[in-house]
Amino acid sequence: MLTPGKPATRRHRRLAPWLGGIAVSAALGTASMTAAFANNVQPTFDAAQPSARQQVEVRRFYTAMDRRLATFMPGAEARTHLLERVYREARLAGLPPALVLALIEVESTFRPKAVSSAGAVGLMQIMPFWIDELGLAADDLKAPTRNLRYGCTILAHYLAKEGGDFTRALARYNGSLGRTIYPELVLNAWQQRWRTLP
Repeated sequence: MLTPGKPATRRHRRLAPWLGGIAVSAALGTASMTAAFANNVQPTFDAAQPSARQQVEVRRFYTAMDRRLATFMPGAEARTHLLERVYREARLAGLPPALVLALIEVESTFRPKAVSSAGAVGLMQIMPFWIDELGLAADDLKAPTRNLRYGCTILAHYLAKEGGDFTRALARYNGSLGRTIYPELVLNAWQQRWRTLP
């Protein structure tokens, strides 16, 4: 993790565009970068006056995904909150929101308190070492908003690293680069259950 007064490392400069949508220069220390991550900075599309196109896109997303998510989450209010968070964090990271839903289905079947045998936590199954890399010691990976911020940030980083190759980015996310079983699970879920928007 970055410490106050120290310059951002090369690794953190690569991740910076995904952290809260704020550009972080090489000279920035933890104060600005971690603040963007920790304070859950809202993306520009979530402004008070979204464009008509954005409003239509959001409505289409909620309508299409709410019915599908009901299979995993019977509570309407919980679904609404999760879909809002997924849409916000995915768009902030430049990811297709439906892909994030597919990844969550494969990783945790939408259980925010899920913990794997390897110690991965929450909706997007984040390994705790990422707290040292990106966040604050107090971050609760079982909290859906935090978990989604980490997961979308990490996946977007790997997608950029792999030049937009979803298969390789998903394999990196899962720690299985060179194998395609995990990426195929996520991509199949995306195509078969979640992908309805361009």
